[in-house]
Amino acid sequence: MSASTVMSISALYDRVEAILLKAGASPVQAGALARVITAGERDACKSHGIYRIEGILRTIKAGKVKADAVPELVPNPGKAVVRVNAGGGFANPAFELGLPTLVERTRSLGLAALAINDCGHFSALWPEAEALAEQGLASMVMCPSYATVAPSGGKKPLLGTNPFAFGWPRAGKPPYVFDFATSVAARGEIELHRRAGKPLPEGWALDAEGNPTTDPQTALGGAMLPFGGHKGSAISTMIELLAGSLIGDLNSEEALAKLGTTTLLPSHGELVIAFSPEVFAAGRPGNPIAHAELLFDAIAGQGARLPSQRRFAARAKSEAEGIVLTQAEIAQLDRLLALGLDAVA
Repeated sequence: MSASTVMSISALYDRVEAILLKAGASPVQAGALARVITAGERDACKSHGIYRIEGILRTIKAGKVKADAVPELVPNPGKAVVRVNAGGGFANPAFELGLPTLVERTRSLGLAALAINDCGHFSALWPEAEALAEQGLASMVMCPSYATVAPSGGKKPLLGTNPFAFGWPRAGKPPYVFDFATSVAARGEIELHRRAGKPLPEGWALDAEGNPTTDPQTALGGAMLPFGGHKGSAISTMIELLAGSLIGDLNSEEALAKLGTTTLLPSHGELVIAFSPEVFAAGRPGNPIAHAELLFDAIAGQGARLPSQRRFAARAKSEAEGIVLTQAEIAQLDRLLALGLDAVA
């Protein structure tokens, strides 16, 4: 038996969508989720690919997310603010609903924001940044999580891993995009160290009493640390304020209290801020997109790699040759499709 199987991007999308529909997700929810999961596999971002399906199913089965929710574009007199109520469903279909209005407002005003409220969240943020870059817009995307990270100088979980993404459009090239958690490492990395029986690097985590630890099992019962000490802690706190308090949604501590566990997907809000380079630079000499290329060329000229270049290379390979999945991954997909929610505890 072959150790791997190659699937086309469209075939994998169909398989993932079918699994989610079998689990009770509506076509609106299942389609949006399948798009971001397939994109993760296409770009070799395995941590946000089919690995995430079981967590989605567990959260649906626990009744902590509405798999048939219909996101609603909320009428808002503030022209620069677009609001979508996810209705307890996932963030991805809510973003897809709000995207056209966000693009239109940004092109008109130069700056606009999309606030997504009451959403379940599991995915990376680069799909949002890329979607806006495809429209010629720059963006910042952020959301809280649930409390697993201690603030710098603290001892107990209070902040989330609080991812942050930025996108900048480029003419005829993949956009400049970065997407990272504000914790020193993803919680999944600690779990992988635990499974492998490997100690954590120093500076990653604290035990339940707030003491430094390199034991992954102890760390899972304690707290992770922000990257860059007080700098990462401040950025993470900013995200709590902008993507929580500012948009009238939960911070990470409240999200954990509502959920009661870190084994399911958190529910909170998401903030997307979009910028029109054309409007911002109006009346100034030159083209902002062309001007940015001078910086990118200078970076590459020093031998440095722009973020997401490996991901874009993996995408090109997948588009040309298909997505490679192991037999274990194929078996997992088959099991999830056959059993639906019965496949998870």
